[in-house]
Amino acid sequence: MEHVNDPQEGISTERAFEADPIPSLSETITLRSLVLSLILGASLSAVAMKISLNSGFLPPLTIPAGLIGFYLSRALIRVLDYFEVAHLPFTRQENTVIQTCVAACSAITFSGGFGTYILAMGKEAAGGDIGDGKNIVEPSIGRLITFLFLVSFSGMFILMPLRKVMIIRHGLTYPSGMATAQLINSFHTPQGANNARHQVHILFRSLGGTIFWNAFQWFFTAAKGCGFRAFPVFGLEAYKHGFYFDFCMTNIAIGMLCPYIITVSLFIGSVISWGIVSPYIAAKEGIWYTTELSTATLGNMRGYKVFIGVSMILADGLFNFLSIMLCTLCAMYKRRRQPMQGQDGSDGDSDMQLPFHSLNAAEQQKTMQSFDDRRRAQVFVRDHIPNGVSILCYILLSALCVVAIPYLYPQIRPHHVALIYLAAPVFAFCDAYGFGVTDMNLSSTYGKLAMLLVGSVVGCDNGGVIAGLVSCGIVMATMCNSNNLMQELKTGYLTLTSPRAVFISQAIGTGLGCVINPVMFWAFYKAQDGDTNLFDAPYARVYRGIAMLSAGGKGLPLHSLWLCKLFFALALALSVFRDVASRKQWRVAPYMPSTICVAIAFVVPARMPIDMFLGSLVMYLWRRADSGKALTFSAAVASGLICGDGLGNLLSSMVALTHATAPMCIKFVSSSENVKLDAFLATLTRT
Repeated sequence: MEHVNDPQEGISTERAFEADPIPSLSETITLRSLVLSLILGASLSAVAMKISLNSGFLPPLTIPAGLIGFYLSRALIRVLDYFEVAHLPFTRQENTVIQTCVAACSAITFSGGFGTYILAMGKEAAGGDIGDGKNIVEPSIGRLITFLFLVSFSGMFILMPLRKVMIIRHGLTYPSGMATAQLINSFHTPQGANNARHQVHILFRSLGGTIFWNAFQWFFTAAKGCGFRAFPVFGLEAYKHGFYFDFCMTNIAIGMLCPYIITVSLFIGSVISWGIVSPYIAAKEGIWYTTELSTATLGNMRGYKVFIGVSMILADGLFNFLSIMLCTLCAMYKRRRQPMQGQDGSDGDSDMQLPFHSLNAAEQQKTMQSFDDRRRAQVFVRDHIPNGVSILCYILLSALCVVAIPYLYPQIRPHHVALIYLAAPVFAFCDAYGFGVTDMNLSSTYGKLAMLLVGSVVGCDNGGVIAGLVSCGIVMATMCNSNNLMQELKTGYLTLTSPRAVFISQAIGTGLGCVINPVMFWAFYKAQDGDTNLFDAPYARVYRGIAMLSAGGKGLPLHSLWLCKLFFALALALSVFRDVASRKQWRVAPYMPSTICVAIAFVVPARMPIDMFLGSLVMYLWRRADSGKALTFSAAVASGLICGDGLGNLLSSMVALTHATAPMCIKFVSSSENVKLDAFLATLTRT
């Protein structure tokens, strides 16, 4: 099957599948798809958990889910054919169901806040700055599972009544969902299946090599500080300031996937943070802060850098929030005026341009819909969930959360939860609209705003830190899941998958994620209690800092607010200048550093930007050597590195739980220290 050219419509995708019947619900959601979804969901959740805990970055896993799901399904079908077992044909609709279920399961890693607000509640993130027990809640697997089930499903119903408006009427693109749909459609053509097979082979080779490398490194980690993860590639003096290479394949892979400006911005921020700001604050030791504080506390140099990073993140988030809200309102206003402009024959403000380029294609006349549009709309509106059922389910789930969440976290009151769920539909629509146009998920930004409001109302003395973090979790889970469902509905729309099948698979994946992800987190968390350092969780300190600021600033280090105001203003100026340069198409625009990436470098170890910068360098050299293969196989290689590192670290955490120790230790020392060590060992051999 190939795309067919229509003289009036151009290239048509659906004419290539016109002879294929639309499968029923039972033929789409099969036992085969559920089993594969469970296996892939658990595997990718482990990968996502490792990424979230270690770096704070979570690249989209929808494309790897669709790719691996297609390959495993075809492999299972070949096995069934070999044993002459009857089975249903594997369709693109079933492929969509697998991808939706797996993506929903792994997305709970982000919306569940395992690397952000959940760890921010614990004493490790608090660092002893707040001694009041009301502002410290240690993670509990039972509380986590209950909380996730409460907050995750309400977001699925919040925008279901608006699905036709978002997908058909407004024609929102949802770029990641559209890319996934195009990938799935291409898989089910002969040429697409052949390319997918080569990509999956490369992915599994990369995955296997990464797991082997992690296993090899373990043999040299007999004690803390041992192994290749502390490789002083820039010298021992730079190593003391945090500049070294740690062979983290996840960060290298993220660097391969990210645009160059992202990794360069992180590297620039790392140099500013660790090379300029850190020495300045260190010179104030004994003046601004006492030397007797633990290195884990937020009252020493680490606290200054965390709050500086928080202020920059808030500045960039506030600017993006206001900018997207304004652009969204302008776009909606122009859409409402379009029919009136067509009636009077005038073009109105024809010189004005829509704020998002992806909306321009939607300005075409709806009366000239293509065959693909008509075919997809017919399937999309055929199977649906009644709006009354969606609204009723949202009301019931919200009422349940109002009663149950204050029981789990007494610091937040029922009326706080009720107000959040009353305001959620409005903000969820704005967020989903912006997400469908820009592919930017602002659920964490809305969560931070809720944290600031609720935390300031409750106050630090009444547990405002925990109340703010819980409110952040409610908003993030609700909006993130509503965004993900709209994106998956877009994928289903483009692959002729029933909205009911998409919704059911999203619900199944969400339910699996509410159980699998807490178990994965608990495995990493309990292993972290020992000497094994499996993750850094930099964003937990960021969220803790925001919650402390919102609750009244108790425990903030001296002069930290002054530094926060300074860097807030600098970050806001950089964001404004970057946006203006992009809109005006200045030559300097592509080289302007990302504000959020510079800010993140203040709260993550310097080794992480170094790893990512190396990944971008590898990608740059690969593209220079063979651009064709680099574009075709780079995503597969990076996905294999991420999956292999995640699974390898999960195995390491399991080994750590058994208290097994590596047989050897490898460390890097200076030549002078090596002479002293040799002399000491010589005295031992004489005795």
